[in-house]
Amino acid sequence: MGIYLSTPKTEKFSEDGENVKVRYGLSSMQGWRATMEDAHAAITDLDASTSFFGVYDGHGGKVVAKFCAKYLHQQVLKHEAYLQGDIGTSVQKAFFRMDEMMRGQRGWRELAALGDRLNKFTGMIEGLIWSPRNGDGNGNTDDWAFEEGPHSDFPGPTSGSTACVAIIRENQVTVANAGDSRCVISRKGQAYNLSRDHKPDLEIERERILKAGGFIHAGRVNGSLNLARAIGDMEFKQNKFLPAEKQVVTADPDINIVELCDDDDFIVLACDGVWDCMSSQQLVDFIHEQLNSESKLSVVCERVLDRCLAPTAGGEGCDNMTMILVQLKKPILSGASPRDEPSASPGEPSASPCDEPLASPGDELSASSEKLPASDDVSAESKPAAECGSSS
Repeated sequence: MGIYLSTPKTEKFSEDGENVKVRYGLSSMQGWRATMEDAHAAITDLDASTSFFGVYDGHGGKVVAKFCAKYLHQQVLKHEAYLQGDIGTSVQKAFFRMDEMMRGQRGWRELAALGDRLNKFTGMIEGLIWSPRNGDGNGNTDDWAFEEGPHSDFPGPTSGSTACVAIIRENQVTVANAGDSRCVISRKGQAYNLSRDHKPDLEIERERILKAGGFIHAGRVNGSLNLARAIGDMEFKQNKFLPAEKQVVTADPDINIVELCDDDDFIVLACDGVWDCMSSQQLVDFIHEQLNSESKLSVVCERVLDRCLAPTAGGEGCDNMTMILVQLKKPILSGASPRDEPSASPGEPSASPCDEPLASPGDELSASSEKLPASDDVSAESKPAAECGSSS
């Protein structure tokens, strides 16, 4: 059977004054894997009006996923673009910043502290010698200045992680994704993919991989990695003549900004261990069915993971699974309903964001409002839970 981790089964609210905005639950399961390499972040108060949710699926080790869960949202918050209201740019820069921060002496030391395979005593001694001043204790990071030390030329980790995050502010969600974890929204019970799975066989990914000097064999980059985008995996990012977004494997996320409306029920973020077993629409249907009888969102998440878990550990067994379920709440407006608020500039036709269906994002996603397809799938075929297997 699967192993549930000690992650709190959380029911929380994000509040802006007296207005309850979102409610979430989460759960993680080790499944039949020997180790747990998933991580997550759920911060309902990234600032007074913003919530942050992220899932990180590690491969080749857990340290990059844990590093992202610890630092990525902090980097989003501190970027100057965020202070100007440009969440899309700030989250894109934060993805790239993860790779930068994991290099050198400071990066090595932080990864050593998060891992289990390095000498803890040595890491502690080096930390005492080369560590800069710590943050002020409220979760803020320092400037991550260069450090001298025996690992000053550390190129970064050979392991990596997917990253799929959703940042909710008022009636807008910004989704950033690199890899094959996925974000889906339920609108009137219909599943809409807010991210795209970055597999090497996608045309846009294949083109970049080949131009950067890589190759694809058996659906894997250089015959090894079955993802075209990820944080970490520095062995695929060694071309000194190319920018970070054009490397064989890139941390460059697709950014998708969507206006929320009254028809939106919930948002799901989950690692591919879930999507290997259920399509987007199957998961949305299952969640709606469970919500008819269960109010605790964390319990609903556990039932999804139970549904996906294979009954036996045949072959390599089932993947690690992590899922965050965010239930959307309509804002309480004093003296007006959402329909009373203007939704267009003067002289333009007024329309609710839900008046137009979400449409296909195409091959390119940019930091602007995109519309995505109602879809049973992005790239993974649905299959029964008993057939769920390894996909790393």
